Amino acid sequence: MNGAWQEQALAFDCQGRQLIGVLALPEVGAVDTGVVIVTGGPQYRAGSHRLFVRLSRALAGAGHAALRFDLRGMGDSEGDFPGFEQLTPDIGAAIDALQARCPQLRRVLLWGLCDGASAALLYLHATRDARVRGLCLLNPWVRSAQSLARTHVKHYYTQRLLQGEFWRKLLRGGVGAAALRGLAGNLRGALGRPRAARGAALSFQQRMAQAWQGFDGALLLLLSGNDYTAKEFLDHAAKDAAWREALAHPGLEQAQCPAADHTFSGTEASQWLLQRTLSWVSALAAPQAGPDAAAPAPPRALAVPQP
Repeated sequence: MNGAWQEQALAFDCQGRQLIGVLALPEVGAVDTGVVIVTGGPQYRAGSHRLFVRLSRALAGAGHAALRFDLRGMGDSEGDFPGFEQLTPDIGAAIDALQARCPQLRRVLLWGLCDGASAALLYLHATRDARVRGLCLLNPWVRSAQSLARTHVKHYYTQRLLQGEFWRKLLRGGVGAAALRGLAGNLRGALGRPRAARGAALSFQQRMAQAWQGFDGALLLLLSGNDYTAKEFLDHAAKDAAWREALAHPGLEQAQCPAADHTFSGTEASQWLLQRTLSWVSALAAPQAGPDAAAPAPPRALAVPQP
């Protein structure tokens, strides 16, 4: 389905602060599936190369509702940005606003990039909101000082040590010496063990994994092949038993775009991302979809609006 869409401005409350969003809807037909787009990093509702705009309009053209909004302290919304670990009120307020405008919705899906994906999982950990039936997570943020050091050693310094230019610079007394010092520092960080105080609260990474494991809806994990955040996530998951269990979730569909950067910029990567998302959402919204439905079918070609 690729029909016409319309957009409406929304203003809604979040703990006494006004948040601003844009709701995209199909011009005709009933809507039973809505997607809330949770932005990541210092982004607002039209950020990441207008990816959020294109995504919401493509979803509306395919017959779904899509809400992109500014978090507290971002874009046109009031307040101070509280950090991605404190976005549960913002996400909850956005879901409430979407449901108020579209009371016929049968399911809500959360779509998040980077720490927006992390915030979506932290929201579910805090609320267990039964309205959320699907999560689309892009390059989830699980960074710690140790995981960053491991990523640098594995994906940067290993490649540098295999380059002839590196050794030539080292012999000439150039930047190679500084690179070796950097490698030594990262090795110390990678091999060290984080200290956890007795009775300490769960880390945000642990809360994310618990929410993932306990979620009974559908999951779509999309990763960039040319992105340290995605590599860091995979490395962290490989070393952590809870995350290995999470990645074995029966409702998980996973795919990687080899040439994509962190925000899937560029025509090929953004088209890949939009097609994957549209196919997944449309499969969940199909009449046969339900708690006992089979996993979504492989992605099919769908028309995607151009910038």
